[in-house]
Amino acid sequence: MKSIIFGALAALLVSTSAFAQAPAYEIMAPASPGGGWDQTARAMQNVLQETKLASNVQVVNVPGAGGTIGLAQFVSTKSGNPNALLVGGYVMVGAILTNKSPVTLDQVTPLARLTGEDEAIVVPASSPYQTIADLAKAMKENPGAVAIAGGSAGGTDHIAAGLLAQAVGADPKAINYIAFSGGGEALAAILGQQVAAGISGYGEFESQVKAGTLRLLATTGGQRVPGSEAPTLKEAGIDMELQNWRMVAGAPGLTADEQAATIANMQKMVDSPEWKAVLERNNWQNTFLAGDAFKTELAKNIEDTKEVLTAIGLVQ
Repeated sequence: MKSIIFGALAALLVSTSAFAQAPAYEIMAPASPGGGWDQTARAMQNVLQETKLASNVQVVNVPGAGGTIGLAQFVSTKSGNPNALLVGGYVMVGAILTNKSPVTLDQVTPLARLTGEDEAIVVPASSPYQTIADLAKAMKENPGAVAIAGGSAGGTDHIAAGLLAQAVGADPKAINYIAFSGGGEALAAILGQQVAAGISGYGEFESQVKAGTLRLLATTGGQRVPGSEAPTLKEAGIDMELQNWRMVAGAPGLTADEQAATIANMQKMVDSPEWKAVLERNNWQNTFLAGDAFKTELAKNIEDTKEVLTAIGLVQ
């Protein structure tokens, strides 16, 4: 009996010790609650705790200026902290350029790209534009007359609108893009027919598309969104492909060992059944890319984004 009790206690001590050694993370979502970065941070929080890859995870929201306010706060207060994480992505890349932010992603430690999400191009159900070809024709004839709603200026939605204009032969500087601070505001403008079309992540529009109040004309990824009848732009004959992506970065000044340890934990997280369930539920794609490979890809993405935003006229 004593040996059984001793064995049970030993197992409990080992389990407790292992859990105590798991890091306690603080994840900054540099946006308001409910948006894509917040959703990503809270999905990480839940999965890291459920899988016991972390002993505790707190999410902090610091909204404003496409993530650049949170980025600046993160850089100034978290240097050298291996348990401080920042969620960001494509929107932040554009916001840094358009806002001429003095703080850039060069000042954090990019760790891994986590997810990708296709952009969706939608119109109200009563719109005269039945297909993406109809919208493309109208944009080519008079881009200023086709108001397009989306997220922050210089963000993924704005970039998508500019690339779409280029791809259909319209002047990207002439597009009538109306930026909204939140997805709910943009959705209200589209449903209220204050704009001709809307561009955002597919997940932002999915429920309205399924309810029949929005018509999905096309998506911007390499393959159709599962369950969707709408073509990709390339399937519709428009040579453009774009995917929004989200990443996790560490604080400035991390050692190579600290970076490797966090990347290893992120790899375990994305390999877990719990994370795969999150991806399926949100229609996110697993685009995990870590370490030096991600840093190289990020540098290229920043240069490509600068080129697009210059063509749109947002960056000189």
